[in-house]
Amino acid sequence: MLTIALGGAATVALPTPAWAATGQRPGAALPPTLTGRDIDVAKRVSAQRALEHLKVLSIGIGPRIGGTRSERVAAGYLSGVLDKLGYDVELQPFPVADKFLAQLSSPRGLPSDLNWQCGASPHAALDTKVRGDVLDAKLGGEADYPADVRGKILLIDYVADTRETVVALAVARKAAAVIFLPADLVEPRRASAFSPQLPGLATTPAPIPVVGVAQAQKHRLREACKTRKLPLTLSTVAHRGLTSNNVIANTPRRSSTGPVVMVSAHYDTVIGAPGANDDGSGTVLCLELARVLRKLPATAQVRFALWGSEEQGLIGSRYYVAQLPQAERDRILAVYQNDMVATSWDPATRYWLLSFDGLANRATDEVTAAAVRLGYQPRISPVTLRGSSDHQSFQEVGIAAANFSWRGEESPALLEPPYHSPEDTIAKNISLERLQVSLELIGSAAYATAV
Repeated sequence: MLTIALGGAATVALPTPAWAATGQRPGAALPPTLTGRDIDVAKRVSAQRALEHLKVLSIGIGPRIGGTRSERVAAGYLSGVLDKLGYDVELQPFPVADKFLAQLSSPRGLPSDLNWQCGASPHAALDTKVRGDVLDAKLGGEADYPADVRGKILLIDYVADTRETVVALAVARKAAAVIFLPADLVEPRRASAFSPQLPGLATTPAPIPVVGVAQAQKHRLREACKTRKLPLTLSTVAHRGLTSNNVIANTPRRSSTGPVVMVSAHYDTVIGAPGANDDGSGTVLCLELARVLRKLPATAQVRFALWGSEEQGLIGSRYYVAQLPQAERDRILAVYQNDMVATSWDPATRYWLLSFDGLANRATDEVTAAAVRLGYQPRISPVTLRGSSDHQSFQEVGIAAANFSWRGEESPALLEPPYHSPEDTIAKNISLERLQVSLELIGSAAYATAV
């Protein structure tokens, strides 16, 4: 199994969920009425165990960008864990688009509670490194900074209509680089890091790096510039000819023609996001259920699937489904897709059952039944119409599937502020209590389907 150096990861401490397997859960409306199989799952699953894998993914590896080395390292770690558990593990490769990334660092230190990866423009200098003091150039116009900005790294508010003009001015004034700052989104949403597109420079790229940071990074950079000189190193890298991987793990020695129950999550992230909740939480839920379910008796084959490149448009799960012959599709009883199952954001009090067609199916029915047995029925949503996660790939071809997630009470669109941001860390965005409940709900539902 691949070993990842965690550095300070051991300092991450979260309250450990503490309730008896047959006791009433925090936030549950009623005491549980568990079956023997539910108890088999509940007494074995541990969010604390899952947290150790999450430290590797979100701290040891960090952002896991589809097709890049970071995603390959994550796939190697996940496949190693599942192989050690005794599963038959396969890496399923598929091609993905080029990626353009950047990294910020400072000898004086940038705030350590944020990740400082950001996106690089494909229409500017790549595979390069520059150093310079940071200057806040506001909108980047003639009047926004002194005449002499030679060698400076400019902070400029991103405006689509002026993006190429301000880059051309920065080049003419001999600036070292441009850092575009996104407009703030309406709370609780926050803007993600991005790779600025400069279509007018597609044939003749800008000779300096041009990058796009996230909203949280933007405010930290601007605040630092106000109080002190901020020297910065900015490096850009083009990742081309990329291959992403799905990690597929089957229980061994089961019928190759019998029914299949799938538990899944995506393990990649967006640029600059350590991806603790999105979707490190779903990924480690799969690893922990793989540990628990491997030795419990079942009729169906239990298959765990960890998707690559979900954030680019469900690429990994769609590739997987496209390769499945109809006879293999027909074997699948239900797909339990877990995407953002552990946020610590206080308003995320509802556990959502999300279906691409808005209709109930075997997956939603089994989780609803498990919620009733666990005393959680008032906290789950009705089956609600929503795609945009890997369950959609299966439902598009008629396979029963759903996405399960903790989100705001009123709507599944109410996502936590750290969503898709450098603040999606264990410390800022993980509740072990919610992860434990998710483990029990999905574990009980999947096991009930498999027997």
